[in-house]
Amino acid sequence: MEENIDNQDLNNEDANTDSITRVTGMYKDWFLDYASYVILERAVPAIEDGFKPVQRRILHSMKELDDGRYNKVANIVGHTMQYHPHGDASIGDAMVQIGQKDLLIDTQGNWGNILTGDGAAAPRYIEARLSRFALEVVYSPKITEWQLSYDGRKKEPVNLPVKFPLLLAQGAEGIAVGLSTKILPHNFLELIDASVKHLKGKSFKLYPDFPTAGIADMTNYNDGMRGGKVRVRARISQMDKNTLVITQIPYGTNTSSLIDSILKANDKGKIKIKKIEDNTAAEVEILVHLPSGISPDKTIDALYAFTACETSISPLGCIIEDNKPLFVGVSEMLRRSTDYTVELLRSELEIQLKELEEQWHFASLERIFIENRIYRDIEEEETWEGVIAAIDRGLQPHIKHLKRAVTEEDIVRLTEIRIKRISKFDIDKAQQKIDALEGDIAQVKHHLGHLIDYAIDYFTRLKKTYGEGRERKTEIRVFDDIEATKVVMRNAKLYVNREEGFIGTSLRKDEYICDCSDIDDIIVFTGEGKMMVTRVEAKTFVGKNIIHAAVFRKKDKRTVYNLVYKDGKGGASYIKRFHVTSVTRDREYDLTQGKKGSSILYFSANPNGEAEMITVFLRQAGSIKKLKWDLDFADVLIKGRQSKGNLVTKYAVKRIELKEKGVSTLKPRKIWFDDTVQRLNVDGRGELLGAFRGEDRLLVINQSGVAKTIVPDLSTHFDDDMIVLEKWNPKKPVSAIYYDGEKERYYVKRFLIEQGNREELFITEHPKSQLEVVSTDWKPVAEVEFVKPRGKQARENLAVMLEEFITIKGIKALGNQLTTDRVKQISLLDPLPYDVPEEPQPEDMEVVDEENISDGKKEDDDRTQISFEFE
Repeated sequence: MEENIDNQDLNNEDANTDSITRVTGMYKDWFLDYASYVILERAVPAIEDGFKPVQRRILHSMKELDDGRYNKVANIVGHTMQYHPHGDASIGDAMVQIGQKDLLIDTQGNWGNILTGDGAAAPRYIEARLSRFALEVVYSPKITEWQLSYDGRKKEPVNLPVKFPLLLAQGAEGIAVGLSTKILPHNFLELIDASVKHLKGKSFKLYPDFPTAGIADMTNYNDGMRGGKVRVRARISQMDKNTLVITQIPYGTNTSSLIDSILKANDKGKIKIKKIEDNTAAEVEILVHLPSGISPDKTIDALYAFTACETSISPLGCIIEDNKPLFVGVSEMLRRSTDYTVELLRSELEIQLKELEEQWHFASLERIFIENRIYRDIEEEETWEGVIAAIDRGLQPHIKHLKRAVTEEDIVRLTEIRIKRISKFDIDKAQQKIDALEGDIAQVKHHLGHLIDYAIDYFTRLKKTYGEGRERKTEIRVFDDIEATKVVMRNAKLYVNREEGFIGTSLRKDEYICDCSDIDDIIVFTGEGKMMVTRVEAKTFVGKNIIHAAVFRKKDKRTVYNLVYKDGKGGASYIKRFHVTSVTRDREYDLTQGKKGSSILYFSANPNGEAEMITVFLRQAGSIKKLKWDLDFADVLIKGRQSKGNLVTKYAVKRIELKEKGVSTLKPRKIWFDDTVQRLNVDGRGELLGAFRGEDRLLVINQSGVAKTIVPDLSTHFDDDMIVLEKWNPKKPVSAIYYDGEKERYYVKRFLIEQGNREELFITEHPKSQLEVVSTDWKPVAEVEFVKPRGKQARENLAVMLEEFITIKGIKALGNQLTTDRVKQISLLDPLPYDVPEEPQPEDMEVVDEENISDGKKEDDDRTQISFEFE
């Protein structure tokens, strides 16, 4: 553009001189100036104190107004406008954000609610003052560098001398021109601990801690630098079988936006809910009511997958240093902040030392002046110069021990001592004051000589003084990946036109297949031996003569397809069994050997790996003697879909009939529990729980005294207070010792879990009742430690064999009283040896990757058998 204008200007210099305006300077200078201003003066915080300019000016104004009492926010905003060249609204919003972080400002009135998203009241209605923490950490006028305000009338700090990693404690977010910053908030106590570790030369790790709490996966945090990611989830638990409760929300959301996202997901059919109640006040409480028959565990996963109950935050560590933007991680920010704090402490100590030495100097001069009655030497003097000279002469014999020379200013100060002070001068008190100053000077010099130890003590004192109630709120946990196709609500119906080869959700006049969702894939088989997987659409052509269609599950090794096909026109017949675990979408696969005229003679889809028995009928031709025989699919190995299969016959097949429905040929599954993500899996991660058949269940016991058995569904969510998780043996007793809140006694009980489909409380319902120990060993042993009575010898610890102490009773029984003495502690010892009765075990087991584990019932409706008769 610049080149064109220049050429035009040269060619038409005479004719168009008045009509040409050069704009290159605007682009080169004005926009760059604007971008620099926004980056340096608006959006990005400084590394020295962690403040943006508006925040720094607010804190400076509050210090100027501080008298220990609350000030109207409107008054503070107006005072800040002397320093900040922008409107009152931007200052008020920035101040509300600082106040909501509950660190630097003591607030009074309605300052809004970060949980619900409600805004603060108008500045004229709310009040604020500096917190004790801010007064101690943020200000130190003697070491502050000052500059003129924008209009030159006032002085404001270049940076506030903040002696704490405030930037990481509060976090920061801003969008400038060409760059942005997003520094997440971190925990107060963890920042202090990290600063101390840095001062000691140790390594440290920092992870965010959000005021809205929640659960966070910091695996990819990347030290808060560009490219990192933090996944944050709401804390969702099951109140009862039809109600979920959300008690913590992800950072960056509020209850209003969270509920809106849930309602939108419900409207789109991703999840299915009955109603939502928002009871949030000081703490979050959102009740999600489910229709009967909807799985709470799958709904929790669906909330994470399709709503704002799970969010992803991308941090970006950008700060201002030396008037330039700098991209650094949070660890480097903390190191720089801690080193800066050490330098500030050094400056304060040096100033304090200088002040103490000045006090010691003048106190020594004052004592010499009065004790030696030098003030009498000025009686004869008639001029001011003579008075100064007389005092100087009188001091000379006594000032050899002073640390610096006596100046004229020192002598002038001596002349200002009142006669009353001279008459009441006490030499002993004066010496005590000098001695005290010498002690203070020695202490400050010691601090300067051991500056790192002094800084560590400083941080430790901050933690002790201001750390109460600032424990970590956000739980750090590794998340499992939720597959949306496994948890999405089936919100559409799938239809098929078998003859013409169309499948989709809009073919309502044709045959209904199953419910599906709009993100599902569909697997289709045709009579010619073709297979295809395609996305759910309104109407899709997949090939004529469709014999089977169903929702496709990737990596599904549980569904087994049984197939008999004819290899070409007049060719031999083959039998095969196979899985379909992964394919390329919309690609046609041939399940035969690809010869022209190949066709399917028999087909079945078996969701539980069933192997049925079929009868093969041959056509009467030539000298064939055996025209009918049975085939058992259980004799055929499961191989890949491209396998040729086993030969059935080389003669023409008339028809194939189902003789006998089969049972599952899948072996027991090994199931593991991964404590890191608190989920079951079949991938070998975590602790092995055992090998499970369809009827097997898991025993779950919580610290609250609730026991239940569940089907080992891979989507199950477990409570945070779970203390027992193992394969359930109905014959194995549970032993427990609990404290009864009403009777104020300890009781022992042993019981069997008989009701396998409901939760049961096995301690008393009194609010003070609590479970002490629980064991699922056959012969558990507990040790009881007693409280030592006053003036008496402590009773020896008691070992209790629980099997001998009480017989097996009902789960609701009170149990036997353990002891009448006061108990200090109860703990479990190693159990006694016991020969466990042997049960029939399968010879070998295999791991089967599956979505859910069947409850053992044969669901014939999910099985598809197709057979053909040929004329």
